Amino acid sequence: MTMSRRQASRPTERRVPVLAVSEQRVFDQASFSAGLGSFQPVSDTLALAATVSVIIPALNEARNLPHVFDALPGWITEVVLVDGQSTDDTVAVARRLRPDVRVVMQQGRGKGDALLAGFAASKGDIIVALDADGSTDASEIVRFVTALIAGADFVKGSRFACGGGSADLTTTRRLGNRILRTLVNKLFGTRYTDLCYGYNAFWARHLDTLALNCAGFEVETLMNIRAATAGLVVHEVPSFEHRRIHGVSNLRIVMDGRRIAKLIIREWLVHRRAEAFRDRNPVEQ
Repeated sequence: MTMSRRQASRPTERRVPVLAVSEQRVFDQASFSAGLGSFQPVSDTLALAATVSVIIPALNEARNLPHVFDALPGWITEVVLVDGQSTDDTVAVARRLRPDVRVVMQQGRGKGDALLAGFAASKGDIIVALDADGSTDASEIVRFVTALIAGADFVKGSRFACGGGSADLTTTRRLGNRILRTLVNKLFGTRYTDLCYGYNAFWARHLDTLALNCAGFEVETLMNIRAATAGLVVHEVPSFEHRRIHGVSNLRIVMDGRRIAKLIIREWLVHRRAEAFRDRNPVEQ
């Protein structure tokens, strides 16, 4: 499934960040909101005019959704739940918790496929990808949005950045992440501290540039690589990964790790050919 939406990104013509700061930490919420007009308060010192869509892929996550939805900031514009043909009450629970939730029924299979369906259905200026198992903390969304309105094009959560962490990483997963991250950094010249983590946010106008086209767990790695090769401004923010609250993860460490490694090599070969073509066919100034 290939993502296509809105106009193509133009890194040299980036949108001016929309930012408003209050003069005092303690203020009257009503008067502050009225004074800002279309600006939505994000914290007691920050407001933004951009709309924010949160995409949540879910498969049999009815028991986890109350925790996930409870942590969502009140200023979120829309929540898009992508249901992967759940056999429990995932959809009913989501609608009970948040009557305005937009439910998208996934036609394919895999996390990447679910995210693409959610991205296509979203209407916000900013898109945030959030897990439905409770491992990613929705209260951290403000960090991602703040980085975006400060000038970033793409913001990725990092469990290894200062202030981040994980209660769920096994030794095997940590080692696999380190190997794959090192490979990406060497091949693409990036300095990522984390790679295989699903907490990401970006301006929706960059969907065409990312051109996502994979169905599995490797989608996060693909997003990170293509954001870098497209020349987007990428920021990392610290994030803490919690243990899944209920249920069992669908992640298959060896098989999914192999798929991610194959994707990295494929993307590097494509990138190298593209660079060679540009070298042979320089654009006349």
